Amino acid sequence: MAIIRPLNGITPKIGKGCFIAENAAIIGDVEIGDDCSIWYGAVLRGDVNPIRLGNRVNIQDGAVLHTLYKRSVVEIGDDVSVGHNAVIHGAKVGNDVLVGMGAVLLDGVEVADGSIIAAGAVVLSNSKLEPGVYAGVPAKKVKDGTDAVRQSAHKNAQGYMMYKEWFLKDENSNQQINI
Repeated sequence: MAIIRPLNGITPKIGKGCFIAENAAIIGDVEIGDDCSIWYGAVLRGDVNPIRLGNRVNIQDGAVLHTLYKRSVVEIGDDVSVGHNAVIHGAKVGNDVLVGMGAVLLDGVEVADGSIIAAGAVVLSNSKLEPGVYAGVPAKKVKDGTDAVRQSAHKNAQGYMMYKEWFLKDENSNQQINI
């Protein structure tokens, strides 16, 4: 069973139709929209300031969302994928965004709707990104935002809608195999 822990009198709120992996941790001031998926080993630690997720968001395996004490907030829009082992620390992410595997978004970052942050990219504090594709350390714009970029990010989020349904469907048959 996932760790869903109240802290300082605030209990996480989880929308309808969500899949929360058995070893995910959701702590404190966290609100998750409808049809989201929080995957294995993901940590959403709303202990020092809020974390807000829109609808149809997937937070993939090993990702960490956190904030600065009373100084930053994590806000994630709708139809967003946060890749494996990504870190979002006090950043705002728009709608139809893909944050690639191992990417890091630091405090005060704002990612525009329809953007892709490439795997391993590091977006420095207080960066305000226009729609596009960003890569590198530090992250630089490598492609302008287009409908194709936005659709690519959206399609990734839609794929995770299908994956979460597989897991929700099998929750009642959740069996551990002993070898």
